[in-house]
Amino acid sequence: MNLKAYAELTKFEHTIFALPFLLSSVVLLVDSFPSLWKLFWILLAFLSARTLGMSLNRLIDLPIDRQNPRTKDWIHARGEVSEESIKRLAVFSGAVFLLSSAMINLYTLLLAPVVLILLVFYPYAKRITYYPHLVLGMVYFLIPVAVDVAINEQVSKIALVLGVGMGFWVAGFDVLYSLQDYEFDKSYGLKSIPVKFGLGRAIKVARVFHIITFLFLFSLIFLVDFLGFIYVLGMLLLGAFLFYEHSLVKEHDLSKINKAFFTVNGYVSIAYFLTVLFDRLL
Repeated sequence: MNLKAYAELTKFEHTIFALPFLLSSVVLLVDSFPSLWKLFWILLAFLSARTLGMSLNRLIDLPIDRQNPRTKDWIHARGEVSEESIKRLAVFSGAVFLLSSAMINLYTLLLAPVVLILLVFYPYAKRITYYPHLVLGMVYFLIPVAVDVAINEQVSKIALVLGVGMGFWVAGFDVLYSLQDYEFDKSYGLKSIPVKFGLGRAIKVARVFHIITFLFLFSLIFLVDFLGFIYVLGMLLLGAFLFYEHSLVKEHDLSKINKAFFTVNGYVSIAYFLTVLFDRLL
């Protein structure tokens, strides 16, 4: 595959959702600036895990994506990227992830299989449970936990609280994103919160998830010494972004889902990182 095809297959632009939260985790959890060597392996582990997850998702969901009107024109569903190419990408990225985990420390290597299990399970989750969004949330929950293990060789209360906030953030917007596939999922026998509860109730569930996100992220001000007035202002901005995201999505009008998903969630993660960074620097 060429670089453009690779980026399109793995939706590389979606990295903006998780990468700022990864960096936020580093800023919140370190006592002093870690070595560039360790940061390199942490970042490589993150990127390779994400690539592995996207590759497995594309590979396992290929028969579904070929029939779903929303995804049938995606590059892998059109056949422009072969199954063998996706398999090779998954094997390569998985190997890089394990290598990166081993290069950080023993504890990250021991945590790596948990991440792999969740990445493999997520594409199958919508065939098994009505709550696949929470499986994806678990993957994001592990990001600050893994950072804490990588840098401090522990799992602190800060990492757990941050992980819960991140997990419900991604689970919430995954619920909103799945609204688009409501009719197809029902006809194909796939499961999701919208399929179980209907569009209106699913939107309310997503709102509850994001309220949990806001509360847990805000509560970090009581756990992290350097967080103060700037963090409060940043959280108010983040809350405004989440409110705006939900104002775009209505039960009888899903036309702005992509704006809510791609644009606003990018703002949320970037705003949070800048808030944490400036509060620590200033």
